[in-house]
Amino acid sequence: MLYQLVSLKTHGMKNKNQGALSIIEGTQDAPFEIKRIYYIHGVKAGERRGHHAHKALWQLLFCPYGKIRINIENGTESASVLLETPSAGLLLGPGVWRTMDWLQDDSVLCVAASEHYDEDDYIRDYQQFREYVAQAACK
Repeated sequence: MLYQLVSLKTHGMKNKNQGALSIIEGTQDAPFEIKRIYYIHGVKAGERRGHHAHKALWQLLFCPYGKIRINIENGTESASVLLETPSAGLLLGPGVWRTMDWLQDDSVLCVAASEHYDEDDYIRDYQQFREYVAQAACK
């Protein structure tokens, strides 16, 4: 699986001026217990972040404000997914290289992760990623 789009539960308020409430629940909206949540903010349009993959980590990415394009590949497939609504999430499993393009100033990228931070889980070199997925395909 390269990725899966997830519709987050969203409830509108009776008074439309009060907005909406979107919810993410671990083991229900994400197929894992959420052990870490982090967010990236204060990024200007035109910046690219990411440039890594994970060996074991699962993540659910969502953009509560702005527009961010997520570029992903797993060695055989690639895709670009635009996150621009707080009610949409992008589920990524292990072995997926990702870069994120900020398309609007100050967009916010939130990530719910299946594990606590572990530097050893990261693949930060693209050539090492290609070797990693080629090895995994041979198993």
